[in-house]
Amino acid sequence: MPDPSLPPHPEPPDDLPQRDLPRCAADVGPPWYRHHRAARDPLFFNATPIGRFNAPAGEYAVLYAASDPFGAFVETFGHVTGVRRVDAERLETGCLTRIETIRTLTLVDLTGAGLARVGADARLTTGDHAPAQRWALALWRHPARVDGLYYRARHDPERFGIALFEDRVGDSVRAARTGSLLGQPTLLMQMLDQYGFTLV
Repeated sequence: MPDPSLPPHPEPPDDLPQRDLPRCAADVGPPWYRHHRAARDPLFFNATPIGRFNAPAGEYAVLYAASDPFGAFVETFGHVTGVRRVDAERLETGCLTRIETIRTLTLVDLTGAGLARVGADARLTTGDHAPAQRWALALWRHPARVDGLYYRARHDPERFGIALFEDRVGDSVRAARTGSLLGQPTLLMQMLDQYGFTLV
């Protein structure tokens, strides 16, 4: 939930289309990882307004991934802050997938000084989804035509995430399922220990 003591995050500035966006190359960290329902396509680009950087009205579709399996885990199972239980049934029906790119992707770097350069702050990646979606739409519309966004994970800022725009990355991403985390007990126990989560 947004901190009620903080003012609303500023809207994208009118001159954003003229600003030089802070950018980074997505080949610095692949492979990327995502945890998803096993029944769903691992390269699922979502056009509904439910995610932080999703389009407000379906203007584009987004695929989310994390810089490592730990980031994918905590952003999935730590989504409700303070709840530190992992349902074994959800693990059984889930899948950890490795995402790779076949070309260098250009992303807006929202991990550090780039936030100030575009007129934003860390609330963009940790606060209310509504302004973050409006910012994502403005960045998607920027003349630079970036492939997506690069940001710090909300639940573990030492990890990084990417939000890729489907119309930009096209066929440039590939997926390789690694299977349920229940079938990877060593990795799963490391994740549970890292975040102090309990398997139920």
